[in-house]
Amino acid sequence: MIAVRGYSGARIAVLGLGRSGLAAARALRAGGAEPLVWDDSADARERAGAEGFAVHDLTREGAWRDVAALIVSPGIPHLYPVPNRIIASAWAAGVPVDNDIGLFFRSVATDEWDNLETAPRVIAVTGSNGKSTTAALIHHVLTYAGRESQLAGNIGRGVMDIDPPGDGGVVVLELSSYQTELARALTPDVAVFTNLTPDHLDRHAGLGGYFAAKRRLFAEGGPDRAIIGVDEVEGQYLANQMAESAADDRLIRISAARKLDGPGWAVFARKGFLSEYRKGRQIASLDLRGIAGLPGAHNHQNACAAYAAVRSLGLAPKIIEQAFHSFQGLPHRSQLVAEAGGVRFVNDSKATNADSAAKALAAFPRIRWICGGLEKEGGLGPVLEQLGHVVKAYVIGREAGRFALQLGETPHEVSETMARAVARAAAEAAEGETVLLAPAAASFDQYDNFEKRGEDFIAQVTAALARTAEPG
Repeated sequence: MIAVRGYSGARIAVLGLGRSGLAAARALRAGGAEPLVWDDSADARERAGAEGFAVHDLTREGAWRDVAALIVSPGIPHLYPVPNRIIASAWAAGVPVDNDIGLFFRSVATDEWDNLETAPRVIAVTGSNGKSTTAALIHHVLTYAGRESQLAGNIGRGVMDIDPPGDGGVVVLELSSYQTELARALTPDVAVFTNLTPDHLDRHAGLGGYFAAKRRLFAEGGPDRAIIGVDEVEGQYLANQMAESAADDRLIRISAARKLDGPGWAVFARKGFLSEYRKGRQIASLDLRGIAGLPGAHNHQNACAAYAAVRSLGLAPKIIEQAFHSFQGLPHRSQLVAEAGGVRFVNDSKATNADSAAKALAAFPRIRWICGGLEKEGGLGPVLEQLGHVVKAYVIGREAGRFALQLGETPHEVSETMARAVARAAAEAAEGETVLLAPAAASFDQYDNFEKRGEDFIAQVTAALARTAEPG
């Protein structure tokens, strides 16, 4: 556990008692603070009370008396689409509002670090798509290389739950826009920006607010090294802001779309090969085509970002390449579930928006596509450009019929349920084709989350293949 520093003896309110909220309360208590916890859910309040926390009704008059700060769980909108009433009351009372990420950065470094031979490092990864895979890949490479590494944040453990890093240890954080938008301290040693596509627009009042939340990771504290994907204009803008000159190697530009020129430090992927350039010269090259855990151009972008991050810590290209080959990928992200009769079954349930689904479609040539769900703002734009890869679509979800109308001349059927979609796709798939779950939509119309949706896909694939294997 990371004990919170700077609040010893202070009364600190905690709003939201899920994983991050309870972890923050425990860390505050470990640091000598008095946590005052609240959640709209009576069950959540009861669980917190059972741990000995003081349940403090933040909706009542006078709730902020002698409260030094409010710590907010990331799932609670604080400003848009409308200000949260409890957070607004904290503003009115002059109580500073923070989150667990801010607590982490103000607390992780201690005086004990002065006695370590090599100070620990924090790598923070944000972006719209690929940040989970990138963070996990960085952690995997560091572990493969024998470096102490912990994976936390929006993936793995909560940031306050990790162990204090030891000599030369690295903490790898995946940070969502919900986490970066509110943190009062953001000071990673290495900050990574993968890409930007429209997502969470209601929460951030549009694309500009969404990008502003991501940009805070680079603007608030200033990382020692910035690794920035420049395949979108927002990344190009951010890269330009971070560098003092074209040769400033505190910035590493990455791309999965083009060769990057110039005197600076760059890592890019073209036609399945990753290249590293410094001062206009090629330093290293890796063949990504045979790496099963990183299929498709979108994963090659993730590989570039992870490569740049660990190179900035001094790891050798040969070690990185070896580690890439042993990376198995993440569940629900281009996850190879099964292969039978020359047909691959791939679970990309995490493809919850049109852009990420389009990248999944681009990774395979002949696809039986399972799609649909709770459609996000912006429609299917990027997906429509990749429909040439689709042999047939099988549309699921409560509004499957409306979703299917956007597919035009692409062969499709309205399946509604995962069970029917998988059964039909498996029965019709031919050798060389891929049955791909890449919904291009949220899961909440039928499932609690994208993980549950992916698990159902895996279960239905297993059942379909078992029926095929039955004699007679």
